[in-house]
Amino acid sequence: MKIAPEMTVLIVEDSPTLISIYKNYLRNESSLITYVETGEKALAHIKKKVPDAILLDLILPDINGMEILKYIHEQQLHSAVVIITAQNSVDLAVKAMRYKAFDFIVKPFDNQRLIITLHNALRHQQLSRTVVLYKEKFDRTQYYDFIGACPPMQAVYQIIENAASSKATVFITGESGTGKEICAEAIHKQSSRRNKPFIVLNCAAIPKDLMESEIFGHVKGAFTGALNERVGAASLAHNGTLFLDEICEMNLSLQTKLLRFIQTGIVQKVGAERSENVNVRFICATNREPLAEVQNGRFREDLYYRLHVIPICLPPLRERKDDILLLAQHFLLKYTKEENKSLNSCAPEIQAILLHYDWPGNVRELQNVINNIVVLNNGKEVTHAMLPAPLNTIKPYYSENQIKNIHPISKKRLPPTNIIPLLEREKEIIEEAIVSCGSIYKAAQMLEISPSTIYRKRQNWLK
Repeated sequence: MKIAPEMTVLIVEDSPTLISIYKNYLRNESSLITYVETGEKALAHIKKKVPDAILLDLILPDINGMEILKYIHEQQLHSAVVIITAQNSVDLAVKAMRYKAFDFIVKPFDNQRLIITLHNALRHQQLSRTVVLYKEKFDRTQYYDFIGACPPMQAVYQIIENAASSKATVFITGESGTGKEICAEAIHKQSSRRNKPFIVLNCAAIPKDLMESEIFGHVKGAFTGALNERVGAASLAHNGTLFLDEICEMNLSLQTKLLRFIQTGIVQKVGAERSENVNVRFICATNREPLAEVQNGRFREDLYYRLHVIPICLPPLRERKDDILLLAQHFLLKYTKEENKSLNSCAPEIQAILLHYDWPGNVRELQNVINNIVVLNNGKEVTHAMLPAPLNTIKPYYSENQIKNIHPISKKRLPPTNIIPLLEREKEIIEEAIVSCGSIYKAAQMLEISPSTIYRKRQNWLK
Protein backbone atom coordinates (compact mmCIF):
# COMPACT_ATOMS: atom_id res chain seq x y z
CA MET A 1 0.00 0.00 0.00
CA LYS A 2 1.45 3.35 -1.08
CA ILE A 3 1.60 5.99 1.64
CA ALA A 4 -0.73 8.90 0.84
CA PRO A 5 1.16 12.26 0.75
CA GLU A 6 -1.44 13.94 2.96
CA MET A 7 -0.56 11.66 5.91
CA THR A 8 0.83 13.57 8.92
CA VAL A 9 3.53 12.60 11.41
CA LEU A 10 4.51 14.16 14.74
CA ILE A 11 7.97 13.41 16.17
CA VAL A 12 8.40 14.21 19.86
CA GLU A 13 12.10 14.30 20.73
CA ASP A 14 14.00 16.67 23.04
CA SER A 15 17.47 16.00 21.64
CA PRO A 16 18.46 18.43 18.83
CA THR A 17 21.05 15.92 17.66
CA LEU A 18 18.49 13.13 17.29
CA ILE A 19 16.03 15.48 15.58
CA SER A 20 18.73 16.27 13.05
CA ILE A 21 19.36 12.54 12.54
CA TYR A 22 15.64 11.80 12.12
CA LYS A 23 15.30 14.61 9.58
CA ASN A 24 18.15 13.10 7.60
CA TYR A 25 16.63 9.61 7.81
CA LEU A 26 13.21 10.86 6.68
CA ARG A 27 14.29 13.48 4.14
CA ASN A 28 12.70 11.56 1.23
CA GLU A 29 9.36 10.96 2.92
CA SER A 30 6.30 12.52 1.28
CA SER A 31 4.30 12.79 4.52
CA LEU A 32 4.06 16.07 6.40
CA ILE A 33 6.40 15.71 9.40
CA THR A 34 6.38 18.04 12.41
CA TYR A 35 9.02 18.05 15.17
CA VAL A 36 8.47 19.24 18.77
CA GLU A 37 10.87 19.09 21.74
CA THR A 38 8.53 18.97 24.77
CA GLY A 39 5.49 17.13 25.99
CA GLU A 40 3.51 20.36 26.36
CA LYS A 41 4.12 21.26 22.71
CA ALA A 42 3.18 17.72 21.71
CA LEU A 43 -0.14 17.90 23.57
CA ALA A 44 -0.88 21.33 22.11
CA HIS A 45 -0.23 19.99 18.60
CA ILE A 46 -2.36 16.88 19.18
CA LYS A 47 -5.27 18.90 20.58
CA LYS A 48 -5.16 21.17 17.53
CA LYS A 49 -4.92 18.38 14.95
CA VAL A 50 -4.41 14.68 15.63
CA PRO A 51 -1.55 13.35 13.45
CA ASP A 52 -1.81 10.01 11.68
CA ALA A 53 1.34 8.74 13.40
CA ILE A 54 3.42 9.86 16.39
CA LEU A 55 7.02 8.91 17.13
CA LEU A 56 7.11 9.52 20.87
CA ASP A 57 10.21 9.64 23.06
CA LEU A 58 9.38 8.59 26.63
CA ILE A 59 12.00 10.75 28.42
CA LEU A 60 11.04 14.38 27.89
CA PRO A 61 12.08 17.45 29.92
CA ASP A 62 8.57 18.29 31.17
CA ILE A 63 6.13 15.37 30.76
CA ASN A 64 6.76 11.65 30.66
CA GLY A 65 5.93 10.33 27.21
CA MET A 66 3.81 7.60 28.78
CA GLU A 67 1.41 10.31 30.04
CA ILE A 68 0.99 11.58 26.49
CA LEU A 69 0.31 8.03 25.29
CA LYS A 70 -2.20 7.58 28.13
CA TYR A 71 -3.96 10.83 27.12
CA ILE A 72 -4.23 9.68 23.48
CA HIS A 73 -5.65 6.34 24.63
CA GLU A 74 -8.17 7.85 27.07
CA GLN A 75 -9.38 10.42 24.53
CA GLN A 76 -9.70 7.63 21.92
CA LEU A 77 -7.69 9.62 19.39
CA HIS A 78 -7.01 7.82 16.13
CA SER A 79 -3.25 7.98 15.88
CA ALA A 80 -0.65 5.21 15.59
CA VAL A 81 1.86 5.89 18.38
CA VAL A 82 5.37 4.44 18.13
CA ILE A 83 7.30 4.60 21.42
CA ILE A 84 11.00 5.51 21.21
CA THR A 85 13.12 4.82 24.28
CA ALA A 86 16.59 3.79 25.39
CA GLN A 87 15.08 1.41 28.00
CA ASN A 88 14.84 -2.13 26.67
CA SER A 89 12.28 -3.17 29.28
CA VAL A 90 9.54 -5.76 28.82
CA ASP A 91 7.49 -4.13 31.60
CA LEU A 92 7.71 -0.79 29.81
CA ALA A 93 6.63 -2.37 26.55
CA VAL A 94 3.68 -4.09 28.21
CA LYS A 95 2.58 -0.81 29.79
CA ALA A 96 2.84 0.92 26.41
CA MET A 97 0.79 -1.79 24.76
CA ARG A 98 -1.85 -1.44 27.46
CA TYR A 99 -2.34 2.11 26.20
CA LYS A 100 -2.55 0.79 22.62
CA ALA A 101 0.88 1.89 21.37
CA PHE A 102 1.34 0.71 17.80
CA ASP A 103 5.02 -0.26 18.13
CA PHE A 104 8.11 0.06 20.32
CA ILE A 105 11.61 1.08 19.11
CA VAL A 106 14.66 0.80 21.35
CA LYS A 107 17.56 3.21 20.80
CA PRO A 108 19.90 3.07 19.01
CA PHE A 109 18.32 2.14 15.67
CA ASP A 110 19.24 2.68 12.02
CA ASN A 111 17.34 4.54 9.31
CA GLN A 112 15.71 1.41 7.90
CA ARG A 113 14.24 0.46 11.29
CA LEU A 114 12.75 3.94 11.64
CA ILE A 115 11.42 4.15 8.08
CA ILE A 116 9.88 0.66 8.10
CA THR A 117 8.20 1.27 11.46
CA LEU A 118 6.86 4.65 10.35
CA HIS A 119 5.54 3.18 7.08
CA ASN A 120 3.83 0.36 8.98
CA ALA A 121 2.17 2.87 11.29
CA LEU A 122 0.94 5.01 8.39
CA ARG A 123 -0.30 1.97 6.44
CA HIS A 124 -2.18 0.89 9.54
CA GLN A 125 -3.88 4.29 9.70
CA GLN A 126 -4.72 4.24 6.00
CA LEU A 127 -6.22 0.77 6.34
CA SER A 128 -8.22 1.85 9.40
CA ARG A 129 -9.60 4.81 7.46
CA THR A 130 -10.52 2.54 4.56
CA VAL A 131 -12.34 0.14 6.88
CA VAL A 132 -14.27 3.01 8.50
CA LEU A 133 -15.23 4.46 5.11
CA TYR A 134 -16.22 1.01 3.85
CA LYS A 135 -18.41 0.38 6.87
CA GLU A 136 -20.00 3.81 6.55
CA LYS A 137 -20.67 3.23 2.87
CA PHE A 138 -21.55 -0.45 2.75
CA ASP A 139 -22.78 -1.24 6.26
CA ARG A 140 -25.48 1.40 6.42
CA THR A 141 -28.66 0.71 8.35
CA GLN A 142 -30.17 4.00 7.17
CA TYR A 143 -29.88 5.95 3.92
CA TYR A 144 -31.91 9.13 3.64
CA ASP A 145 -35.44 7.90 4.56
CA PHE A 146 -34.65 4.25 3.86
CA ILE A 147 -34.22 1.88 6.81
CA GLY A 148 -32.42 -1.34 5.94
CA ALA A 149 -29.05 -3.06 6.24
CA CYS A 150 -29.50 -6.22 4.14
CA PRO A 151 -27.31 -6.76 1.03
CA PRO A 152 -30.13 -6.00 -1.48
CA MET A 153 -30.68 -2.60 0.15
CA GLN A 154 -26.93 -1.89 0.24
CA ALA A 155 -26.96 -2.49 -3.54
CA VAL A 156 -29.87 -0.05 -3.93
CA TYR A 157 -28.00 2.62 -1.94
CA GLN A 158 -24.96 2.19 -4.16
CA ILE A 159 -26.98 2.50 -7.38
CA ILE A 160 -28.59 5.68 -6.05
CA GLU A 161 -25.18 7.19 -5.28
CA ASN A 162 -23.81 6.23 -8.70
CA ALA A 163 -26.88 7.45 -10.60
CA ALA A 164 -27.62 10.64 -8.68
CA SER A 165 -24.93 12.79 -10.29
CA SER A 166 -26.17 11.95 -13.78
CA LYS A 167 -29.09 13.46 -15.68
CA ALA A 168 -30.04 9.97 -16.93
CA THR A 169 -33.62 8.85 -16.35
CA VAL A 170 -34.14 6.36 -13.53
CA PHE A 171 -36.87 3.70 -13.73
CA ILE A 172 -37.84 2.34 -10.31
CA THR A 173 -39.81 -0.90 -10.07
CA GLY A 174 -41.13 -2.71 -7.02
CA GLU A 175 -44.26 -3.87 -5.31
CA SER A 176 -46.56 -1.40 -3.57
CA GLY A 177 -45.15 -0.32 -0.23
CA THR A 178 -41.48 -0.97 -1.01
CA GLY A 179 -40.52 2.72 -0.97
CA LYS A 180 -40.40 3.87 -4.60
CA GLU A 181 -41.09 7.51 -3.76
CA ILE A 182 -38.49 7.38 -0.97
CA CYS A 183 -36.02 6.07 -3.56
CA ALA A 184 -36.85 8.86 -6.01
CA GLU A 185 -36.47 11.50 -3.32
CA ALA A 186 -33.13 10.01 -2.23
CA ILE A 187 -31.83 10.30 -5.81
CA HIS A 188 -32.94 13.94 -5.92
CA LYS A 189 -31.36 14.75 -2.54
CA GLN A 190 -28.11 13.07 -3.55
CA SER A 191 -27.95 14.94 -6.87
CA SER A 192 -26.73 18.43 -7.77
CA ARG A 193 -30.43 19.41 -8.11
CA ARG A 194 -31.07 18.89 -4.40
CA ASN A 195 -31.88 22.57 -3.83
CA LYS A 196 -34.30 22.69 -6.77
CA PRO A 197 -37.92 21.45 -6.89
CA PHE A 198 -38.84 17.80 -6.47
CA ILE A 199 -42.28 17.43 -8.06
CA VAL A 200 -44.30 14.23 -7.58
CA LEU A 201 -47.10 13.26 -9.95
CA ASN A 202 -49.07 10.07 -9.29
CA CYS A 203 -50.36 8.93 -12.67
CA ALA A 204 -52.83 6.52 -11.05
CA ALA A 205 -54.48 9.13 -8.84
CA ILE A 206 -55.39 11.67 -11.52
CA PRO A 207 -58.31 11.21 -13.97
CA LYS A 208 -57.04 10.45 -17.49
CA ASP A 209 -58.73 13.53 -19.03
CA LEU A 210 -56.92 15.80 -16.56
CA MET A 211 -53.49 14.16 -16.75
CA GLU A 212 -52.21 16.26 -19.66
CA SER A 213 -53.14 19.44 -17.84
CA GLU A 214 -51.43 18.18 -14.66
CA ILE A 215 -48.18 17.53 -16.52
CA PHE A 216 -48.07 20.42 -19.00
CA GLY A 217 -50.54 22.94 -17.52
CA HIS A 218 -53.32 24.81 -19.32
CA VAL A 219 -54.41 28.31 -20.19
CA LYS A 220 -57.65 29.88 -19.02
CA GLY A 221 -60.62 28.60 -21.06
CA ALA A 222 -58.67 25.72 -22.64
CA PHE A 223 -61.52 23.36 -21.75
CA THR A 224 -64.70 23.28 -19.70
CA GLY A 225 -63.82 24.04 -16.11
CA ALA A 226 -60.48 25.72 -16.93
CA LEU A 227 -61.40 28.92 -15.09
CA ASN A 228 -57.80 29.94 -14.43
CA GLU A 229 -54.39 29.36 -15.98
CA ARG A 230 -52.50 26.42 -14.48
CA VAL A 231 -48.76 25.77 -14.34
CA GLY A 232 -48.01 22.10 -15.02
CA ALA A 233 -45.73 19.78 -13.07
CA ALA A 234 -43.13 19.87 -15.88
CA SER A 235 -42.72 23.66 -15.53
CA LEU A 236 -42.78 23.50 -11.73
CA ALA A 237 -39.90 20.99 -11.86
CA HIS A 238 -37.70 23.27 -14.00
CA ASN A 239 -34.02 22.69 -13.05
CA GLY A 240 -35.20 20.04 -10.59
CA THR A 241 -36.66 16.53 -10.68
CA LEU A 242 -40.02 15.32 -11.98
CA PHE A 243 -41.11 12.02 -10.43
CA LEU A 244 -43.84 10.22 -12.39
CA ASP A 245 -45.20 7.56 -10.07
CA GLU A 246 -47.21 4.64 -11.49
CA ILE A 247 -46.12 5.60 -15.01
CA CYS A 248 -47.69 2.48 -16.52
CA GLU A 249 -51.15 3.87 -15.69
CA MET A 250 -50.71 6.67 -18.25
CA ASN A 251 -52.85 6.31 -21.42
CA LEU A 252 -51.17 5.77 -24.79
CA SER A 253 -52.04 9.15 -26.31
CA LEU A 254 -50.43 11.00 -23.42
CA GLN A 255 -47.44 8.66 -23.55
CA THR A 256 -46.77 10.00 -27.06
CA LYS A 257 -46.75 13.61 -25.80
CA LEU A 258 -44.58 12.65 -22.85
CA LEU A 259 -42.06 11.00 -25.19
CA ARG A 260 -41.88 14.17 -27.29
CA PHE A 261 -41.36 16.24 -24.14
CA ILE A 262 -38.55 13.96 -22.93
CA GLN A 263 -36.85 14.13 -26.33
CA THR A 264 -37.11 17.90 -26.81
CA GLY A 265 -37.52 19.42 -23.36
CA ILE A 266 -40.31 21.58 -24.79
CA VAL A 267 -43.56 22.10 -22.87
CA GLN A 268 -46.77 23.46 -24.35
CA LYS A 269 -49.74 24.14 -22.10
CA VAL A 270 -53.12 22.79 -23.14
CA GLY A 271 -54.80 25.48 -25.26
CA ALA A 272 -51.63 27.59 -25.55
CA GLU A 273 -50.04 28.74 -28.80
CA ARG A 274 -46.55 29.24 -27.39
CA SER A 275 -44.19 26.67 -25.91
CA GLU A 276 -41.34 26.88 -23.40
CA ASN A 277 -38.13 24.98 -22.71
CA VAL A 278 -37.63 23.32 -19.33
CA ASN A 279 -34.70 21.45 -17.82
CA VAL A 280 -36.03 18.42 -15.93
CA ARG A 281 -34.49 15.23 -14.56
CA PHE A 282 -37.01 12.38 -14.98
CA ILE A 283 -37.57 9.60 -12.47
CA CYS A 284 -40.46 7.22 -12.93
CA ALA A 285 -41.82 4.23 -11.05
CA THR A 286 -44.33 1.43 -11.35
CA ASN A 287 -45.53 -1.57 -9.36
CA ARG A 288 -46.17 -3.46 -12.60
CA GLU A 289 -43.76 -5.36 -14.82
CA PRO A 290 -43.00 -2.70 -17.47
CA LEU A 291 -41.80 -5.10 -20.19
CA ALA A 292 -45.01 -7.11 -19.84
CA GLU A 293 -46.95 -3.86 -20.26
CA VAL A 294 -44.98 -3.18 -23.45
CA GLN A 295 -45.63 -6.67 -24.80
CA ASN A 296 -49.34 -6.33 -24.04
CA GLY A 297 -49.52 -3.02 -25.93
CA ARG A 298 -50.32 -0.89 -22.88
CA PHE A 299 -47.00 0.96 -22.78
CA ARG A 300 -45.08 2.40 -25.72
CA GLU A 301 -41.87 0.51 -26.43
CA ASP A 302 -39.96 3.65 -27.50
CA LEU A 303 -41.04 5.43 -24.29
CA TYR A 304 -39.97 2.42 -22.23
CA TYR A 305 -36.45 2.46 -23.67
CA ARG A 306 -36.26 6.23 -23.30
CA LEU A 307 -37.14 5.98 -19.60
CA HIS A 308 -35.48 2.67 -18.73
CA VAL A 309 -31.90 4.01 -18.67
CA ILE A 310 -30.97 3.25 -15.04
CA PRO A 311 -33.25 0.59 -13.54
CA ILE A 312 -33.64 0.18 -9.78
CA CYS A 313 -35.64 -2.76 -8.47
CA LEU A 314 -36.69 -2.42 -4.83
CA PRO A 315 -36.87 -5.80 -3.07
CA PRO A 316 -40.11 -6.81 -1.30
CA LEU A 317 -39.97 -7.05 2.47
CA ARG A 318 -40.26 -10.86 2.40
CA GLU A 319 -36.81 -10.86 0.73
CA ARG A 320 -35.43 -8.55 3.41
CA LYS A 321 -35.92 -10.76 6.47
CA ASP A 322 -32.84 -9.28 8.16
CA ASP A 323 -34.44 -5.81 8.01
CA ILE A 324 -37.86 -6.66 9.43
CA LEU A 325 -36.94 -6.26 13.09
CA LEU A 326 -34.81 -3.21 12.33
CA LEU A 327 -37.79 -1.56 10.63
CA ALA A 328 -40.19 -2.65 13.37
CA GLN A 329 -38.02 -1.11 16.08
CA HIS A 330 -37.61 2.08 14.06
CA PHE A 331 -41.36 2.50 13.62
CA LEU A 332 -42.02 1.49 17.22
CA LEU A 333 -39.77 4.23 18.59
CA LYS A 334 -41.08 6.73 16.04
CA TYR A 335 -44.73 6.25 16.93
CA THR A 336 -44.24 5.93 20.68
CA LYS A 337 -42.56 9.34 20.58
CA GLU A 338 -45.38 10.81 18.49
CA GLU A 339 -48.11 9.29 20.67
CA ASN A 340 -46.28 9.84 23.96
CA LYS A 341 -46.42 6.13 24.80
CA SER A 342 -43.86 3.93 26.56
CA LEU A 343 -43.68 0.90 24.24
CA ASN A 344 -40.02 0.38 23.35
CA SER A 345 -39.47 -3.31 22.55
CA CYS A 346 -41.10 -6.46 21.21
CA ALA A 347 -41.36 -9.73 23.11
CA PRO A 348 -39.35 -12.59 21.52
CA GLU A 349 -42.52 -14.34 20.32
CA ILE A 350 -43.62 -11.11 18.59
CA GLN A 351 -40.29 -10.87 16.82
CA ALA A 352 -40.77 -14.46 15.62
CA ILE A 353 -44.23 -13.64 14.26
CA LEU A 354 -42.96 -10.54 12.47
CA LEU A 355 -40.25 -12.65 10.83
CA HIS A 356 -42.67 -15.44 9.87
CA TYR A 357 -45.25 -13.20 8.19
CA ASP A 358 -44.83 -12.57 4.42
CA TRP A 359 -45.84 -8.88 4.46
CA PRO A 360 -47.74 -8.62 1.14
CA GLY A 361 -48.06 -4.86 1.75
CA ASN A 362 -44.30 -4.63 2.36
CA VAL A 363 -42.80 -1.83 4.49
CA ARG A 364 -45.99 0.23 4.37
CA GLU A 365 -47.95 -2.65 5.90
CA LEU A 366 -45.36 -3.14 8.65
CA GLN A 367 -45.45 0.58 9.36
CA ASN A 368 -49.25 0.54 9.66
CA VAL A 369 -49.20 -2.51 11.93
CA ILE A 370 -46.75 -0.87 14.35
CA ASN A 371 -48.73 2.38 14.23
CA ASN A 372 -51.90 0.42 15.09
CA ILE A 373 -50.21 -1.31 18.02
CA VAL A 374 -48.85 1.93 19.49
CA VAL A 375 -52.10 3.90 19.16
CA LEU A 376 -54.37 1.20 20.64
CA ASN A 377 -52.17 -0.17 23.43
CA ASN A 378 -50.14 0.76 26.49
CA GLY A 379 -47.21 -0.87 28.25
CA LYS A 380 -43.49 -1.19 27.66
CA GLU A 381 -43.34 -4.35 25.55
CA VAL A 382 -45.42 -5.43 22.55
CA THR A 383 -47.25 -8.67 23.38
CA HIS A 384 -49.37 -11.14 21.40
CA ALA A 385 -52.62 -9.59 22.63
CA MET A 386 -51.70 -6.30 20.95
CA LEU A 387 -51.28 -7.74 17.44
CA PRO A 388 -53.94 -6.88 14.83
CA ALA A 389 -55.26 -9.41 12.32
CA PRO A 390 -53.93 -11.42 10.58
CA LEU A 391 -50.74 -11.44 12.68
CA ASN A 392 -52.64 -12.47 15.83
CA THR A 393 -53.40 -15.85 14.19
CA ILE A 394 -49.72 -16.74 13.57
CA LYS A 395 -47.89 -19.04 15.95
CA PRO A 396 -44.14 -18.34 16.28
CA TYR A 397 -41.77 -21.14 15.35
CA TYR A 398 -38.45 -19.55 16.38
CA SER A 399 -36.98 -20.29 19.80
CA GLU A 400 -36.23 -17.40 22.14
CA ASN A 401 -32.47 -17.97 21.77
CA GLN A 402 -32.73 -17.80 17.97
CA ILE A 403 -34.57 -14.49 18.19
CA LYS A 404 -31.95 -12.96 20.44
CA ASN A 405 -29.29 -13.59 17.82
CA ILE A 406 -31.24 -12.31 14.81
CA HIS A 407 -30.99 -8.59 15.50
CA PRO A 408 -30.35 -6.31 18.47
CA ILE A 409 -34.01 -5.35 18.84
CA SER A 410 -34.17 -7.39 22.03
CA LYS A 411 -32.34 -6.10 25.08
CA LYS A 412 -31.19 -9.63 25.97
CA ARG A 413 -28.81 -10.99 23.35
CA LEU A 414 -26.76 -14.16 23.23
CA PRO A 415 -23.27 -13.75 21.70
CA PRO A 416 -22.74 -15.61 18.41
CA THR A 417 -21.01 -18.94 18.99
CA ASN A 418 -18.95 -18.93 15.79
CA ILE A 419 -16.85 -15.84 16.58
CA ILE A 420 -13.54 -16.10 18.44
CA PRO A 421 -11.81 -13.21 20.27
CA LEU A 422 -9.68 -10.96 18.05
CA LEU A 423 -6.53 -11.55 20.12
CA GLU A 424 -6.84 -15.32 19.67
CA ARG A 425 -7.28 -14.92 15.92
CA GLU A 426 -4.28 -12.58 15.78
CA LYS A 427 -2.18 -15.18 17.59
CA GLU A 428 -3.24 -17.88 15.12
CA ILE A 429 -2.35 -15.68 12.13
CA ILE A 430 1.10 -14.78 13.50
CA GLU A 431 1.99 -18.36 14.49
CA GLU A 432 0.83 -19.68 11.11
CA ALA A 433 2.97 -17.07 9.36
CA ILE A 434 6.04 -18.03 11.40
CA VAL A 435 5.58 -21.72 10.57
CA SER A 436 5.00 -20.98 6.86
CA CYS A 437 7.95 -18.59 6.52
CA GLY A 438 10.38 -20.47 8.74
CA SER A 439 11.50 -17.36 10.65
CA ILE A 440 10.09 -14.47 12.61
CA TYR A 441 11.87 -11.94 10.37
CA LYS A 442 10.31 -13.29 7.16
CA ALA A 443 6.93 -13.63 8.85
CA ALA A 444 7.10 -9.98 9.95
CA GLN A 445 7.86 -8.92 6.37
CA MET A 446 4.88 -10.86 5.01
CA LEU A 447 2.58 -9.49 7.72
CA GLU A 448 3.95 -5.96 7.18
CA ILE A 449 4.81 -5.51 10.85
CA SER A 450 8.14 -5.24 12.64
CA PRO A 451 9.87 -8.32 14.13
CA SER A 452 9.86 -6.58 17.52
CA THR A 453 6.07 -6.52 17.39
CA ILE A 454 6.00 -10.31 17.02
CA TYR A 455 8.55 -10.79 19.81
CA ARG A 456 6.54 -8.52 22.09
CA LYS A 457 3.25 -10.27 21.37
CA ARG A 458 4.78 -13.72 21.93
CA GLN A 459 6.17 -12.49 25.25
CA ASN A 460 2.66 -11.39 26.28
CA TRP A 461 1.19 -14.75 25.26
CA LEU A 462 3.49 -16.52 27.70
CA LYS A 463 2.12 -14.56 30.68
